[in-house]
Amino acid sequence: MQRALTVLTAALILAGQGLSQTPTGSPPGPSPDASQSAWSFNLTACTYLVPDSGNYVNPNFTADRGWLHLEARYNYEAQKAGSLWLGRKFSFGDKLALEVTPMVGGVFGDLNGIAPGYNLSLSYWKVELSSQSEYVFDLEDRSGNFFYTWSELTYSPVDWFRAGLVVQRTKAYETELDIQRGLLAGFSYKKVDFTAHVFNFGWTDPTVVLAVGVNF
Repeated sequence: MQRALTVLTAALILAGQGLSQTPTGSPPGPSPDASQSAWSFNLTACTYLVPDSGNYVNPNFTADRGWLHLEARYNYEAQKAGSLWLGRKFSFGDKLALEVTPMVGGVFGDLNGIAPGYNLSLSYWKVELSSQSEYVFDLEDRSGNFFYTWSELTYSPVDWFRAGLVVQRTKAYETELDIQRGLLAGFSYKKVDFTAHVFNFGWTDPTVVLAVGVNF
């Protein structure tokens, strides 16, 4: 009798352990650090249609993992020049959400320099302010030092559409205006974004920038 009770007790203990474990073949729950360990990528190509000048394409590639931000650009700081960037992402807030990424970059090609910069996004409800800015220290000619910025203020009445204002300061091409300003409208479908920008309309001959981006 005592032996039977011992066997029964052992069986109940094993059964309890079996119930407390994940059944064989069931997928494990998501790791709390899964979102921090996954990479996300974006590839965007901006086509510049510049009046009285040669049109060109500016490709940009970003890679993010947790707080780490990597970026590569071409034809951004100057035509026939590339840049590589390393940054650290910080996020604050919920309803009023701020994300800022201080970065440092190296520029090479027709322009050679060192560039501290940042990416910034401030959003509330359906309104977002974003800015991509940098200051390039030209290693060959100090007169080539320059502050670049691309900043947008947009409103999104629905998830797949946004419209707003855009300003830009660049040396990649020249216009009569040092700070260019304009309007934008953007659409998204699944992982693809398309945005049209029109700069300087009403001030001088407009420059059109067509951007297509893919997230993966």
